[in-house]
Amino acid sequence: MNPKVNNTDDYLESLPPDQGAALQKLRKQILAAAPDCEEYFGYGLPGFKLHGHPLLYIGAAKSHCALYGMMPKGFDEVLKDFRRSKGTIQFTPKKPIPAAVVKAIVKEKVVELEMRWAAEIAKRKTKKPAK
Repeated sequence: MNPKVNNTDDYLESLPPDQGAALQKLRKQILAAAPDCEEYFGYGLPGFKLHGHPLLYIGAAKSHCALYGMMPKGFDEVLKDFRRSKGTIQFTPKKPIPAAVVKAIVKEKVVELEMRWAAEIAKRKTKKPAK
């Protein structure tokens, strides 16, 4: 990876066109499924945070693209044709993760994050802005 890349747009533009397009599509799917999340660039990868906490990352390697982050349980059957680990789903531009599966994963991750950080999120929402 180019060490001068420090934002999502530059990262995607630095990839081969097919990988860049596949990750741009995945990026849009994640943002559509979690419209309150914010994009950032961390660990050398495009990432998404919700309420200040990491949600997911996307990236590319020589022969595949990937969705990174602890994956929720219950997706084994729909992801059986993808190489994966506890924190990664690998895919190719020719065989992307189905949009409905991406949406379901993101929605489940949002629920998990909001449950885990419920007290902190509630505290932030009730803070009154300083005048």
